[in-house]
Amino acid sequence: MVKVSTLGLIAITASSVNAFTPSPNGQSPFTSKRMSDFTPLHQSTQTPQKTEEKTEAAAESSTSAPKSQMKKREKVIKEPALWEYNFGLQDHKIPLPHGIVERQTPPESYSITEEQIETLERDGVVHIKGVYDEEWVEYLRSACGKQVEDPHFWAFAGTASKLYDYIQRNVWQTNKSFANFYYHSAMGDVLRQCGRTDEIRLSTDLLMVNPNKGFKWHQDNQNGPIDWDEGIRFWITMDETPEEYGAPVYLKGSHENGCVSGDAVFVDIEMDGMEKYKEKFLEFRTMPGDMLIWHPRTIHKVDGPSDGIWTSYRRVLGGTAAKGGSLYHDKTGSGGVLSDLGRHGLEDKQDLDSPFFPIVYPRFNKDEAKARDDGKIARSPRDIVGKLGGLAGKASGDKFFSFFQVLGSQEKTKS
Repeated sequence: MVKVSTLGLIAITASSVNAFTPSPNGQSPFTSKRMSDFTPLHQSTQTPQKTEEKTEAAAESSTSAPKSQMKKREKVIKEPALWEYNFGLQDHKIPLPHGIVERQTPPESYSITEEQIETLERDGVVHIKGVYDEEWVEYLRSACGKQVEDPHFWAFAGTASKLYDYIQRNVWQTNKSFANFYYHSAMGDVLRQCGRTDEIRLSTDLLMVNPNKGFKWHQDNQNGPIDWDEGIRFWITMDETPEEYGAPVYLKGSHENGCVSGDAVFVDIEMDGMEKYKEKFLEFRTMPGDMLIWHPRTIHKVDGPSDGIWTSYRRVLGGTAAKGGSLYHDKTGSGGVLSDLGRHGLEDKQDLDSPFFPIVYPRFNKDEAKARDDGKIARSPRDIVGKLGGLAGKASGDKFFSFFQVLGSQEKTKS
């Protein structure tokens, strides 16, 4: 297993200046088609898992052959080699569904109920089923498949740390297909209803494919440069959640707790103050096209397969949206800075008004979209060094350590 130290991760993230400059054709000279058989990304996620389990179960019950002779479970996605990562902008030219014309058609809408909004406010989480139809799900699966086939440099640290089979933050900045999804889908409309607001901006996003061992109880503090109550967390699922694992579990009402530090990542649900929440489990077995929406402070977990091997797919596009009126909060010196590494020029307490945090409701801004397409929405080497330098300066503190426990979570959270 590859292990990445904290300082090593900082060095990797901050060292490559070339990663910030889009190449003319959006491709790296090291582009690889290592996954020529990537078509299975569109298969049912449940079938291969059950088939594999039945194979092993049959082997154990019908033969005395040693385990070494039994069929070995293998991951559906292999970790890319260092030279296979791409740099700059990527455009896989995936057609939008429903006859949508790129950067012209207004975003779609989707109505939710007052009851669903109240559920979010009361429980800290709500499951909204079937927001996206089969065409949108297929679009996202195609975009995800192309991204994993042509991995981007910004996925390197997370993938090498073994957190996920593939994980990339702010994927919209480098992959045009995901930017188009935000600009044209009903996501902004759903989130503005949930937040009772008249504007939605994307604060940060995350493409996540197959959490290896999962994450134990935690709260989300990688929400971009906004405060807790300014943000709305979202998940958009592309696959059927397996019955055995992979379903997120939330502690009902835990967004109202007063005992967990805002800088903490992992949460001990046995700590003082958690008594009223620690046994109120809400588990959601999401299906393709569903959305999960929650308050950033709602405590939750996801359990992966016990051996860390996904023989099926669990692809999610998630992140944090900012409500109208949100301000920019400079989080330099805290773990939260890792979701805000762009050179946008905003200063503390200014309005969150920048193409680095694009508006998606009531409608995308063409100038902001053009800035993204021109490669101006990038992470700056100077800012990364400055912001991560401030973070590393706090490395001896317990709060900083709590964040970087994430990198070793698979080894520390075995059940």
